Amino acid sequence: MRNAFIKELTARAALDDSIVLVVGDLGFGVVEEFARRFPSRFYNAGVAEQNMIGLCAGLASEGYHVFAYSIANFPTFRCAEQLRNDVDYHNLPVTIVSVGGGLAYGNLGYSHHAIQDFALMRVLPNMLIAAPGDPQETRACLNYLLANPQPSYLRLGKSGEQEYHSSSPEVYPGTLVPIPSLSSGPSDKLLVTTGGGLGVAAAWLRDGLFENYAVASMPLWGMSWKLTQSSILSNFSHITTVEDHISDAGFGSWLLECSVACSASVSIEVRALDRSVLGMVGTQRSLMTRGGLA
Repeated sequence: MRNAFIKELTARAALDDSIVLVVGDLGFGVVEEFARRFPSRFYNAGVAEQNMIGLCAGLASEGYHVFAYSIANFPTFRCAEQLRNDVDYHNLPVTIVSVGGGLAYGNLGYSHHAIQDFALMRVLPNMLIAAPGDPQETRACLNYLLANPQPSYLRLGKSGEQEYHSSSPEVYPGTLVPIPSLSSGPSDKLLVTTGGGLGVAAAWLRDGLFENYAVASMPLWGMSWKLTQSSILSNFSHITTVEDHISDAGFGSWLLECSVACSASVSIEVRALDRSVLGMVGTQRSLMTRGGLA
């Protein structure tokens, strides 16, 4: 996903002088082409993520759409105050790009795990969460964010994610993106994913689980789109959500809150990482297995 992101961002930056990329002394092997082509719109803020977000807010206040690129927890939890006060409350067009969503950096330790990030980012009122499940959804999310600059959080897998869409789908906040390659057809039961949950759901379906379910993703969501879920929830008798995040305050929790706010009668089951993986170190595969998703 990160390769799809940087390739698309570089192509769009050639057409849009407002696009700026800021990194926290990482991303090398990925960001060089952007830096080479647009040196006046590329900044390395060093290992100083809180300052990086302040820099991004300042650039955004001058009319730039700024992309802050870092790993997992570094541009989120380490920068929570700056994200809230400088970016979100001022409604500035800063996109936080978190590479290695979920447990993609599993064996580098829990400092690199992004399994509580939805919980933080979704309580910011102006923040749009963009959690694509494959490279095609990554391109779609980026194109939406560029067309609609706002505080946003783009959560990417590290590398090698399989494509489940044959082309870049249309994406809008709070709406479902059907995945025909995984669905068995129309159903009143829905398996809905966000982020890395798409790969998890695909594996379950290959194993024969969730037969006769419609399958979709929701790559764009957040606080502002809770009440728009009424029309979606009313179409299903049962919904199972899948995400590579702990169940507390994640995507499934968000959808449950939506159902309460909309007084929906749908049954919702949340499939997420068990809290036992918090603070653990291991390979992505071993931690996903321990967490109940593999």
